[in-house]
Amino acid sequence: MSPSRYQPHVIGIVAAVAGVVAISFDALLVRLAETSAWNVTFWRGWLICASLGAYELLRGARPRWPADRGLATAMVMVMLVFGIDTALFVLSVSNTTVANVVVILASSPFFAALFSLVFLRERVRRQTLLAIVAAALGVAIVFAGGARIGTSLGDVLALVLAMLMGAVLTILRRFPDIRRVPVVCGSGAVAGLIAWPFAHPLAIGAQSAAALGVMGLVQMPLAMVLIATATRYLPAPEVSLFLLIETVLGPVWVWLALGEQPPSLTLYGGAVVLLAVAGHSWHALRRQQRRSFPPAGHV
Repeated sequence: MSPSRYQPHVIGIVAAVAGVVAISFDALLVRLAETSAWNVTFWRGWLICASLGAYELLRGARPRWPADRGLATAMVMVMLVFGIDTALFVLSVSNTTVANVVVILASSPFFAALFSLVFLRERVRRQTLLAIVAAALGVAIVFAGGARIGTSLGDVLALVLAMLMGAVLTILRRFPDIRRVPVVCGSGAVAGLIAWPFAHPLAIGAQSAAALGVMGLVQMPLAMVLIATATRYLPAPEVSLFLLIETVLGPVWVWLALGEQPPSLTLYGGAVVLLAVAGHSWHALRRQQRRSFPPAGHV
């Protein structure tokens, strides 16, 4: 593979990894906010909207609506789904353990692969499918543990979140010309509007305001834009596989800061998921090396 063809893939990987590392602090910040899920959703949504809106104004970008009807429809769909995802994440973290949420979210590659196959006719590599099946097995183990300790509601919300994440990544892959920053900005307003009827946004303390400020003004806008940008360069199933990194980091931050220990079945399920990711990543690296450095004598 020539350097010019290799570089976009590297850009996609760097954007995906950086975005996932940033988003891995999400659950910890939700916990540190110490307020209702609807208050968190309200403030996070509107702060995301405000921070990215200010960024667009400072860089001199002019708001414009695409002339292409299909592209405009896709933009609306992405804004709506991203906004719903924001609310679902907060609600799921509030109703189950952080470890359960991030492991279940790891099933998003299955849905991304399914949607890409059905709607984009995009072939999914056998190795990716095997990794997805293994991840699904790990999620099933987590669900078994959730049923045992009574966190089924949060687990179901997390599964719906994973489905929608797979869908939005597929839409972004299909329409690479969608401007990522305005879409994420609009999704913040959607999340804020969803939470408005149920929130009491002024009933928060200083600690809540600090955690929500970091979340809405820095962490979430950065993470969402990076992950959305990665879809310009990588297939949706591959981007969503990077989300599995959060399976490890998210619970670790919460455990170190708050002492929340994951249930035993979540650890077993998470181990299955991580083995799937490690195997898939190793195989992808070997394939990339073979393409970049063909055997001697090969033309």
